[in-house]
Amino acid sequence: MTAWTRPQEIRARLLKLWNRGQLLSAQLTAEPLFPLRIPLKCPTPRELGEHYGEVKAWIEELVGQAGSGGDKNYDLEWREVNHRQLGRNQLPVAAVFEHPAAALGFIGKQKPAMAFEALYRRIVRAVPDLEPWLARKPLIALQHEKSWTGLLAVLEWLRGHPRPGIYIRQLEIAGIDTKFIERHKKLLAELLDIVLPAAAIDSSATGVAGFEQRYGFLAKPAQIRFRLLDPNLSIAGLTDLQIPADDFARLDPPGVERIFITENDINGLAFPAVKNAMVVFGLGYGLERLAASAWLDGKRLYYWGDVDTHGFAMLDQIRHYFPHTRSLLMDLRTLMDHRLLWGTERTPLNRDLPYLNPAEAAVYEGLRQNQWAQALRLEQERISYTALKTTLKGSIAASE
Repeated sequence: MTAWTRPQEIRARLLKLWNRGQLLSAQLTAEPLFPLRIPLKCPTPRELGEHYGEVKAWIEELVGQAGSGGDKNYDLEWREVNHRQLGRNQLPVAAVFEHPAAALGFIGKQKPAMAFEALYRRIVRAVPDLEPWLARKPLIALQHEKSWTGLLAVLEWLRGHPRPGIYIRQLEIAGIDTKFIERHKKLLAELLDIVLPAAAIDSSATGVAGFEQRYGFLAKPAQIRFRLLDPNLSIAGLTDLQIPADDFARLDPPGVERIFITENDINGLAFPAVKNAMVVFGLGYGLERLAASAWLDGKRLYYWGDVDTHGFAMLDQIRHYFPHTRSLLMDLRTLMDHRLLWGTERTPLNRDLPYLNPAEAAVYEGLRQNQWAQALRLEQERISYTALKTTLKGSIAASE
């Protein structure tokens, strides 16, 4: 049979509408979807003459699937076609579903549709402001059908206690634990943005990671890990410590003159001993945690990152807070000396970095333009330990 529209293709078209949520929201919006007309690709007059038997079977299949009486799925819209040998013939040109129930029945979605109707009434009764959201995202609502008792309880509690200033663990809502909130943060954020007043939302905090700040919960304190590279500067005998960023901002350990910042944890742990120095590591793009540490302004500051576009972006970021920061092992010579260890950057950056000095900017631009290799990356842990010690010796000697 040629490529004329068959019942399974009508069903596929309806399933697309279902997957977009349009069949569920059809009764909730002012924009009518029904009667829903689905055009059919039908035989041409020539095909009618050459494949009359196949055309007849095609029509019978469409008519059979349309149903009749109380089991009717769709009506067929017909058009008269004149054929020189066969005379006048009626061909179906569209399937028309008069109401949502017919379309839902045809694709076997009556039960989930009924479940959504009940869920819709329940949610709107509790929180009328969510009605437009339900019309936009009915499938999301339905996917979380079993969670709505808890979701509504959380919404109700936060409407009564905006920006509570407690840890999520301290919430006392019947049937709700921390794991429930963690699992549903993304959905709760959508709903809370609708039901809470603007004054109760910190719009500067976004994403799942910013959930606590956005809605006024206490968040786990950001941590900073560091090693004192001079054992004579140990704190209570400890040289490897991790403390909250707020405590680090007040630290200013006596005797520390140089601070090295490196992205990679292993590099921080393996960093060689340096007199009157410490190394901060593992922050990645979280360098803003250092911004409040004003005592760093009076220290010799060095940043060592990967020689790739993101490494230079982090160098640019730390310079935004501390303009006197020097780069370490992020120069063209280091890159060329380690040619055999080059790798590939998955998602290179492509934006201007205003805080780089001319030499750094030249390397960054070369990476950005694929001057030496496509998406070139030299990871800092691939740089030889000897090169690190030699560079440290030279940097320290130059600063003294």
